[in-house]
Amino acid sequence: MRSIRHQLLFWLVALVVAGVGAAGWLIYRQALAEANELFDYQLQEIAAALPSEPFTQILGAHNDADEGIVIQIWSRTGALMYYSHPRAPLAPRAELGFSTERTERGDWRVYGAIVGDNVVQLAQPLSVRNRLAADVAWRTLWPLIVLLPFLGLAVWVIVGRGLAPLARVTRALEARRPQALDPLPDERLPLEVQPLVRALNGLLARLTEALDTQRAFVADAAHELRTPLAAVQIQSQLVARAQDADSRREALVDLQAGVTRATRLAEQLLALARAEPVDGAVRVPVDLRTLVAECVAAHAPIAERRDVDLGFEESEPATIVGDADALRAMVGNLLDNAVKYTPHGGRIDVALKLDDDGHPCLRIGDSGPGIPAEERERVFDRFYRDASARARTDVAGSGLGLAIVKRVAAQHNAAVELGQAPLGGLLVTVRFPSGNVQKALSPV
Repeated sequence: MRSIRHQLLFWLVALVVAGVGAAGWLIYRQALAEANELFDYQLQEIAAALPSEPFTQILGAHNDADEGIVIQIWSRTGALMYYSHPRAPLAPRAELGFSTERTERGDWRVYGAIVGDNVVQLAQPLSVRNRLAADVAWRTLWPLIVLLPFLGLAVWVIVGRGLAPLARVTRALEARRPQALDPLPDERLPLEVQPLVRALNGLLARLTEALDTQRAFVADAAHELRTPLAAVQIQSQLVARAQDADSRREALVDLQAGVTRATRLAEQLLALARAEPVDGAVRVPVDLRTLVAECVAAHAPIAERRDVDLGFEESEPATIVGDADALRAMVGNLLDNAVKYTPHGGRIDVALKLDDDGHPCLRIGDSGPGIPAEERERVFDRFYRDASARARTDVAGSGLGLAIVKRVAAQHNAAVELGQAPLGGLLVTVRFPSGNVQKALSPV
């Protein structure tokens, strides 16, 4: 696992070392340039101080000691008159001005000039100058090199202090109980840490909302299941107490109806739980016209038994990207409500077409009692049934159908609208976004 502190320490120390190295090289080059100027000036001064009279004999020093400045003097006739270091590997000729001569013993800086009646040549090994420049650079840099461990320690401490707010946030999260979902304080935090804390607070807020929703759902479900289960229990007792075959048969019919209602409620609760949005859910292209046709065909026998005319009137091709099972549950609940609340001899029209903006629109209108305008928003709440539904004692419902429809529509960024149908009953319109159409997925 990578450590931010270790990475910062490594890179900062590496930058300091690289900076010291670059500074050392620049100091060395500058010192070498100044040494060259100084020693060249020295060679010129020594040459000017040499005697200008002609020599009568060769003055050979024959010095084998450390080679500093080597001096050679020739007469104007070319006779060598003086050679301070006979073993110095210099060419036996004089070249006026400054030059650099390469020998088997290194490079030499050579200066030649005419002094009176003589030609003088002075030479000095470049290693002397390089050594002097290196000494100057070393004396300048060694304090910084000695300070490098202390700089590393200072970087370690400073980085640790800079990361301290993250450690505080970590300790605050570790010390929390699972039930504590209140937001973390973001005061007195660095600007770089505040976005992280705000993101965590946003996550905590979403978790709080999800848990509240789950608790409310569990409480509502338990409350709604209590009634049908109590009815089933009573009906089972009536079956056990029946004295004759007719009363037992009647009690069994009631028990079967109660079990059916409880099963239907459990199925609706399961469908609502499945309709909860899930991050990362797989979305695939769904042929909406085929899906609606299948749902209409599945509800046709039920409508026929109730003498309700159920038809798929208008149909246009429309493919959206979504969850086919969830969409099938949504359309099934809409058709189930329409069939249940449409009276005998009534009519249900289903249409699927694209509106002027290219939005796929599903419309289901019936000739039932409809929903009053003042209750059309509340019917999407879980377990809520409008006044007309409560007045119909022959219709069993759980109040979850439209809640499931709303949740599935929200998953697909679709809008659900309730209105007045041309047949006089309820008109449900589900409008999908145009960006969800299959043509938006076609390759360009």
